[in-house]
Amino acid sequence: MSKYETLWRHLEKDGRPTLRMTFVEIEAVLGFPIDHSFLNAKKEAADFGYAVGKISLKDKHVNFEKFL
Repeated sequence: MSKYETLWRHLEKDGRPTLRMTFVEIEAVLGFPIDHSFLNAKKEAADFGYAVGKISLKDKHVNFEKFL
């Protein structure tokens, strides 16, 4: 089980076609701060129907897009 699986399941349950989450929102779902390992784990989102889109370090948010 990936340490990010809680986030991927959250996205799957939400079901919106696009979703922007701040780092704070993501950390609240996960229960811990995201780190560089997120960049390696982002491909796991596909198993839950999502792609990780733009990651803004400046604005501290991540865009997620649901596969159609």
